Order: sequence, then structure tokens, then C-alpha cells
Amino acid sequence: MKNDGGPAFPFINDRTGDFPGLSIRDWFAGQALAGLAIHDSGPYEQYVAAGYRFADAMLVEREKQTKSSRPSI
Repeated sequence: MKNDGGPAFPFINDRTGDFPGLSIRDWFAGQALAGLAIHDSGPYEQYVAAGYRFADAMLVEREKQTKSSRPSI
């Protein structure tokens, strides 16, 4: 399963205990897509795919930053 970064805006569903909603990967992809959309010349599938490539790269970098900021024991 691809790393989706977990929930972007987590909340606890009182009935199920789940964290439903948008993943961080989807949030990053949407943000990238908003920037790419200014070109608006299609085909849109290429922009959507590029948005997820940006999101995946951001998640990789986010993981590196998280690991490097952890205190060593």
C-alpha cells in the first residue's frame, strides 16, 4: 500500500473511532493541481498524474525531514 501520509484533517468519528476523510497525499496532490491548473491546456489526466507525482515526492521529503528532526537516543 502506498504511503498516503495519514489523514490531512483528522477527526474522530464518535460512532466508529475512524479518521475518515482526505489523506495528506490527496491534499498535497490537490494543492499541486491548483498550481498546475493555471496552464489549463489539457489533457487534464496529465495534470492529475503530475499532482500525485508531486504529492509522492513531498511525502518522501516529509519522511526524510521527520527522521532527521528526531532526537537521537
